[in-house]
Amino acid sequence: MPEPGASVTVIGVADDTLETLSAEAREALQRARLVIGGRRHLDAYARWSPTPAETLEITADTEGLMGRIRGRVGDGTPMCVLASGDPGFFGILRALLRHLDRHQLRVLPAPSSVATAFARLSLPWDDALVVSAHGRPLDDAVRAARTGRKVAVLTAPESPPEQLGKALVAAGCTADLVAVCSRLGTAEESVRELTLGELAEGRFDPLSVVVVVGPGGLPLTGWAAGDAARRSGDRVLAWGRDDARYEHRAGMITKAETRAVILGKLGLPERGVLWDVGAGSGSVAIESARLCPELTVFAIEADPEAAARIGTNAAEAGAGVHVIAGTAPDALADLPAPDRAFVGGGGTGVLRAVLERLMPGGHVVASFASLDRAVEGAGLLGHLIQVRSDRGERLPDGSWRLAAHNPVFVAWGPAEEPGP
Repeated sequence: MPEPGASVTVIGVADDTLETLSAEAREALQRARLVIGGRRHLDAYARWSPTPAETLEITADTEGLMGRIRGRVGDGTPMCVLASGDPGFFGILRALLRHLDRHQLRVLPAPSSVATAFARLSLPWDDALVVSAHGRPLDDAVRAARTGRKVAVLTAPESPPEQLGKALVAAGCTADLVAVCSRLGTAEESVRELTLGELAEGRFDPLSVVVVVGPGGLPLTGWAAGDAARRSGDRVLAWGRDDARYEHRAGMITKAETRAVILGKLGLPERGVLWDVGAGSGSVAIESARLCPELTVFAIEADPEAAARIGTNAAEAGAGVHVIAGTAPDALADLPAPDRAFVGGGGTGVLRAVLERLMPGGHVVASFASLDRAVEGAGLLGHLIQVRSDRGERLPDGSWRLAAHNPVFVAWGPAEEPGP
């Protein structure tokens, strides 16, 4: 809690008007002998107060401004700093704390620009990742939007919304929703929902909030079931789930034991993009999504009936999976580039197409039923093993026997280049 004698009150302003301030904020402004803010906030203050106090405009010379504030704190001058939205959210509070003790401050926030942007879109944002492009590399925002499910980017004059759009398009991103939210709460407020292409080709207020929810235009199954599983605490770290947990065409499923090896070789990241190409029942995609809920997972399957089954299996498992009914490699063209990929069908032609799109540092795992194709795959990826499992079966007399399954060849890579 700030001390009663805190001499700097930092007031968040919504809608660029002071008429909606709380009683506490209005009282602080009335007592202030120095009011500090940007030009539009000081203009609003001059209109609001019949007897305005001394004012000081925030300029690019932040260090000089903070020096003057420090000096006035020393002589006990009651001050107010006016800022947009929540001053503690990518706002002036951070700069103030580099020069003042926090006990000298009292902060009265208004809703942040990001909170207002999501409110305008009627979306919750407790699960959103927020990135600022103010004085920070745009690559950080692109990386977040490429792999995140819900991202808000605070753009800046040096990194306006259209520059972000061009970078997202160049990175192969897609999105379910893109919105540019500008001048929120003012008479010039603008909230535009558009495509990534329109974002890249347009012109927008550089000081905007860009919301990206994605990836785009694709049916996502399993969200409701996944939420129920999380609430019930029934999510466990396990892979190689029983084959009976998946609907599949007779025999057309990556067996549990082989699946466990494939998942191990994939080395799943916490976040990123995974393709399961020739997904069949979707078992690899689904278990990847269960293991890493922040991973963006695509299951690509040419057979429409099998693709529909993937949706059913994902919902039952509580896994978020984007199901793409289409034939690779053509079905891969509009997908964001993968950090990980599993190729379960399509041969080496599809494998080459996946490798061409693979992100730097990514990994691909491929499975083959025949040795000749496996050798071709190993030539592309650099590693090869044979996986064979014999499952125990109980005989009518109560004894056991081992029932052999056909071996599967698993290749993975690309192989790391040998050191010097």
